[in-house]
Amino acid sequence: MDQIITNLVIELRRGVQIIVVLQLLKKPQYGYSLLSILDSNGIEIEAGTLYPLLRRLESQKLLESTWDTTESRPRKFYEISDYGIEVLNTLIKEWTSINKQINNVLTEA
Repeated sequence: MDQIITNLVIELRRGVQIIVVLQLLKKPQYGYSLLSILDSNGIEIEAGTLYPLLRRLESQKLLESTWDTTESRPRKFYEISDYGIEVLNTLIKEWTSINKQINNVLTEA
Protein backbone atom coordinates (compact mmCIF):
# COMPACT_ATOMS: atom_id res chain seq x y z
CA MET A 1 0.00 0.00 0.00
CA ASP A 2 1.52 3.35 -0.87
CA GLN A 3 2.13 5.94 1.86
CA ILE A 4 -0.81 8.20 0.97
CA ILE A 5 -3.28 5.32 1.23
CA THR A 6 -1.67 4.07 4.43
CA ASN A 7 -1.97 7.52 6.02
CA LEU A 8 -5.61 7.89 4.94
CA VAL A 9 -6.50 4.47 6.35
CA ILE A 10 -4.82 5.34 9.66
CA GLU A 11 -6.70 8.65 9.77
CA LEU A 12 -10.01 6.90 9.07
CA ARG A 13 -9.44 4.31 11.80
CA ARG A 14 -8.34 6.94 14.31
CA GLY A 15 -11.74 8.58 13.97
CA VAL A 16 -13.59 5.55 15.32
CA GLN A 17 -11.14 4.42 17.99
CA ILE A 18 -12.78 6.60 20.64
CA ILE A 19 -16.17 4.97 20.09
CA VAL A 20 -14.70 1.48 20.32
CA VAL A 21 -12.59 2.22 23.40
CA LEU A 22 -15.48 3.86 25.27
CA GLN A 23 -17.79 0.96 24.38
CA LEU A 24 -15.29 -1.64 25.58
CA LEU A 25 -14.67 0.24 28.81
CA LYS A 26 -18.23 -0.29 30.00
CA LYS A 27 -16.42 -3.06 31.88
CA PRO A 28 -13.21 -2.06 33.70
CA GLN A 29 -10.04 -2.96 31.83
CA TYR A 30 -6.37 -2.19 32.21
CA GLY A 31 -4.38 -1.12 29.17
CA TYR A 32 -2.93 -4.48 28.16
CA SER A 33 -6.25 -6.31 28.55
CA LEU A 34 -7.91 -3.65 26.41
CA LEU A 35 -5.22 -4.08 23.74
CA SER A 36 -5.90 -7.84 23.78
CA ILE A 37 -9.66 -7.36 23.38
CA LEU A 38 -9.14 -4.90 20.54
CA ASP A 39 -6.74 -7.30 18.83
CA SER A 40 -9.11 -10.26 19.22
CA ASN A 41 -11.77 -8.16 17.47
CA GLY A 42 -9.44 -7.33 14.61
CA ILE A 43 -9.03 -3.71 15.65
CA GLU A 44 -5.46 -2.61 15.13
CA ILE A 45 -4.22 -0.04 17.63
CA GLU A 46 -0.68 0.30 18.91
CA ALA A 47 0.09 0.62 22.61
CA GLY A 48 1.78 3.93 21.80
CA THR A 49 -1.58 5.16 20.50
CA LEU A 50 -3.86 3.56 23.09
CA TYR A 51 -2.20 4.76 26.29
CA PRO A 52 -2.14 8.46 25.33
CA LEU A 53 -5.77 8.09 24.19
CA LEU A 54 -6.74 6.63 27.59
CA ARG A 55 -5.01 9.49 29.40
CA ARG A 56 -6.70 12.06 27.17
CA LEU A 57 -10.16 10.51 27.65
CA GLU A 58 -9.58 10.46 31.38
CA SER A 59 -8.54 14.13 31.40
CA GLN A 60 -11.73 14.91 29.45
CA LYS A 61 -13.72 13.14 32.22
CA LEU A 62 -14.95 10.44 29.83
CA LEU A 63 -13.11 7.74 31.78
CA GLU A 64 -12.39 7.09 35.42
CA SER A 65 -9.44 5.08 36.66
CA THR A 66 -8.49 3.14 39.76
CA TRP A 67 -5.34 1.32 40.74
CA ASP A 68 -5.44 -2.37 41.64
CA THR A 69 -2.53 -3.03 43.97
CA THR A 70 -3.61 -6.48 45.11
CA GLU A 71 -1.30 -8.19 42.61
CA SER A 72 2.48 -8.07 42.66
CA ARG A 73 2.31 -5.65 39.72
CA PRO A 74 -0.09 -2.70 40.19
CA ARG A 75 -2.50 -2.11 37.31
CA LYS A 76 -4.46 0.97 36.39
CA PHE A 77 -8.02 0.05 35.46
CA TYR A 78 -10.12 2.32 33.27
CA GLU A 79 -13.90 2.45 33.10
CA ILE A 80 -16.29 4.74 31.26
CA SER A 81 -17.77 7.52 33.42
CA ASP A 82 -21.42 8.58 33.45
CA TYR A 83 -20.46 11.56 31.30
CA GLY A 84 -18.55 9.19 29.02
CA ILE A 85 -21.73 7.12 28.54
CA GLU A 86 -23.61 10.26 27.47
CA VAL A 87 -20.85 11.15 25.03
CA LEU A 88 -20.67 7.57 23.73
CA ASN A 89 -24.41 7.49 23.06
CA THR A 90 -24.13 10.76 21.13
CA LEU A 91 -21.14 9.47 19.15
CA ILE A 92 -22.95 6.23 18.29
CA LYS A 93 -25.96 8.17 16.99
CA GLU A 94 -23.67 10.39 14.92
CA TRP A 95 -21.69 7.39 13.64
CA THR A 96 -24.91 5.64 12.62
CA SER A 97 -26.08 8.74 10.76
CA ILE A 98 -22.73 9.27 9.02
CA ASN A 99 -22.55 5.60 8.08
CA LYS A 100 -26.03 5.75 6.55
CA GLN A 101 -25.17 8.90 4.59
CA ILE A 102 -21.93 7.43 3.27
CA ASN A 103 -23.64 4.18 2.28
CA ASN A 104 -26.28 6.22 0.40
CA VAL A 105 -23.57 8.05 -1.54
CA LEU A 106 -21.60 4.89 -2.26
CA THR A 107 -24.64 2.98 -3.54
CA GLU A 108 -25.68 5.88 -5.79
CA ALA A 109 -22.29 6.21 -7.44
